[in-house]
Amino acid sequence: MTEINWLKHIQEPKYWLLGIASGLIALHLTLTSRTNDTDLFGTMLLFWGVVAFLIWERHESLTFESGVFASFFGTSLIALILIKSSSISGYDFFIRATPFLSAISLALLASGTKGLKQYWQELLILAYTAIPPGLIGVFVDVALLTAKFSAFILHYLGLEVVRKGVLLILEKGSVEVYHGCSGVNAMLQLLGMALVFLLMFPTTTGQKIVVPLVAIIIAFVVNAARVALMAVLVSLSQTQAFKYWHEGNGSVIFSMIAVSIFGLFCWFAILQDKPQNKEKQNC
Repeated sequence: MTEINWLKHIQEPKYWLLGIASGLIALHLTLTSRTNDTDLFGTMLLFWGVVAFLIWERHESLTFESGVFASFFGTSLIALILIKSSSISGYDFFIRATPFLSAISLALLASGTKGLKQYWQELLILAYTAIPPGLIGVFVDVALLTAKFSAFILHYLGLEVVRKGVLLILEKGSVEVYHGCSGVNAMLQLLGMALVFLLMFPTTTGQKIVVPLVAIIIAFVVNAARVALMAVLVSLSQTQAFKYWHEGNGSVIFSMIAVSIFGLFCWFAILQDKPQNKEKQNC
């Protein structure tokens, strides 16, 4: 009897979808881990976890009804993902686009074109991961802004610093703020977390504006502090320490600091404020 029930469960489409989704997620995280980009891997892992949580929270209310065209298109997308993934060995923009493509294919297989609107939150979250960091540089010269603010921090700390464009010159050394060190990745990471926060928790219109702005400011300031630290290390001829904070685990530590500060802000400024509001209303 137990074996018959098990076979019935296996034949249900939703279990096949669960298996396909698990395989696509595992494939994507494997490809992401090969890029050796800890921030990217952590962000992707977080977003996949949030999407899985949101789907699980309301899986009983979802409509599973797909058609021939939607199923064919969804299967074709999965085939494209598998073929392209087989040729990726390092970083590729396709890695950023894979979560959204995977989500579209799974949604089409599960609910067809008419049912896509059921997954707008999940699709929005995973579409965000496809935004390339270089796109921000097209609109704003973040590297120059970072160099200016880092110079301000160094000057405030009493150090003699001269800024020439994106070049910070100290007494015994200098650093140049390239696009990769400008904090764009950190800002995108915290903006993504702000998006997740706004989708998971009820917020007012004002909070929907404030939360992303705070995320950008925190990421920018923390990264500028990191650049200032590296400038000091270069001036002190601390080559190994510079490599640690620039390329090693030190860069991850600053990302953790930014995420922690943002998390504390969301907790104390928004989430902790809700019970107080309820108490006032009860009085």
